[in-house]
Amino acid sequence: MICNISDLQYKEVIDIADGTRYGYIGDVEIDAQNGTIESVIISGKPRWFGLLGREPDTVFPWSSITRFGEDLILVDGRQRRQEANPDAKSRHP
Repeated sequence: MICNISDLQYKEVIDIADGTRYGYIGDVEIDAQNGTIESVIISGKPRWFGLLGREPDTVFPWSSITRFGEDLILVDGRQRRQEANPDAKSRHP
């Protein structure tokens, strides 16, 4: 199967072990030197309609992807990491 990066944004990311639904890909990290995709990023959910920023992004290394489906991507969720959003607002000023 051949797909574009823009096609990835319409595939839901699901943990193969426990069925956790992480959401949809919002961005990818690319190694510009090698031209390879290093990881996929699931954007954090907005807190209180976005007025309180967003939850941390969830990042999956490309190696954690186990299967591409027609409308979903299965991942090994044990390899994920959380990253703070640059625009996230702190709950405690």
